[in-house]
Amino acid sequence: MRIGTDGGNPQYRINRNSRRPLPGWPALTVQEQSHSSWQLWWAAARPRTLTMALVPVMLGSVLAWSEGAPVRWLPMLVAIVAALAIQVGTNLFNDVGDAQRGNDGPERLGPLRVTAAGLATSHQVRRAALLAFGLALISGAFLVAISGLAILLIGIGSLFAGWAYSSGPRPLSHTPWGELVVLVFFGLVAVTGSHYLQSGTVTIAGIALGCALGAQAAAVLLVNNVRDLDADRRAGRVTLAAVLGVARARWVYAGLCLVPFAILALTPRLTASGLVWLALPFSLWLVWRFMQMPVGSAMNAQLVRTAQAQVLLAVFLTADLLW
Repeated sequence: MRIGTDGGNPQYRINRNSRRPLPGWPALTVQEQSHSSWQLWWAAARPRTLTMALVPVMLGSVLAWSEGAPVRWLPMLVAIVAALAIQVGTNLFNDVGDAQRGNDGPERLGPLRVTAAGLATSHQVRRAALLAFGLALISGAFLVAISGLAILLIGIGSLFAGWAYSSGPRPLSHTPWGELVVLVFFGLVAVTGSHYLQSGTVTIAGIALGCALGAQAAAVLLVNNVRDLDADRRAGRVTLAAVLGVARARWVYAGLCLVPFAILALTPRLTASGLVWLALPFSLWLVWRFMQMPVGSAMNAQLVRTAQAQVLLAVFLTADLLW
């Protein structure tokens, strides 16, 4: 899934037989050629934004505890494993899907993609994605056993969304609906599902929290799609950024970054001590920066910082809820 992009990595492609770069790609350094296997797959998993799978599960659990639910550590930990496995699998399916459709060429502005770079074959990357989904399925089976069919529906929906994002005849990543899918599954579903695991209920506060965190996750994807707008148009992708254009997409980004604070203001249950407002200046700075930023590789850092804004909000929310 492109929401998992992380910034700052080199962009290159390798001829796997000769170890020489293919035409149009910069040469590799000795250090780059000596990447170990685990480093390769760690990069493919896009670790800098995996927090977007972790944060909603933790906050949904914390919300349930703050409402009086007993602490159930094992379900939370298993849910975290399942959420991370689904995101990693989604990222890997996106890696191979974009390479096969020609999205990740030499002109790519984002960081390394292992399939397009020739560091792994499409078969290897797809197999790794299926292994990640398999781990999520095993974890989900345990959660279903202890919490019932509602969790089964959440798991099946999440796995299907992860696969459909970059696979099938009409991938979701090629439509304007990607940000909405992220908001739903990386926010609403993840928070209310983890809250349900702890409490057995769904509350208005959980729904509000899910929408707030999901909006910030969607902002990360929007940065990615604005950065890649020209390449996506050449590849026939009609993302939300392509529909809106750069100027309007910047305003939507501002809304996605700041609407969470409006939601929290309308949900006093989530902001008892007011600590959460300490996260607002950083989000305002990100909006100001994005409004002026030229489209290009500089947006890699903006993407990572937007994911960090969600972590910062989560830290203060956790303190607020446990106050």
